[in-house]
Amino acid sequence: MGVRTANVQDGDIGKTLEGLADVIHGRWDASPEASYTARLLNGEEDELLKKLAEEASEVIMACKDRDHDHIRYEAGDLVYHLLVTLERYGVTVPELAGELDARHR
Repeated sequence: MGVRTANVQDGDIGKTLEGLADVIHGRWDASPEASYTARLLNGEEDELLKKLAEEASEVIMACKDRDHDHIRYEAGDLVYHLLVTLERYGVTVPELAGELDARHR
């Protein structure tokens, strides 16, 4: 578990996800030595997929502990790694939004 983020304020999830997705998209050409995101995008497929599974497990463990701040922290890690995974496989945030919208109409 990482260090929990202090002084977290509510935000706009749409803007946050779009902004983060844009940053991730821009990391394709970054140096893998300098950018963790570039390493995930361009490295071994299994490394990214293992990291995604690890983060999902950490969310589950935080939920089992009923630790609100820990759940939020680990969910942030999971969403980041999910967005990197989507970027690697060519699924855009608007496309994901369309999928979710189609499910609740």
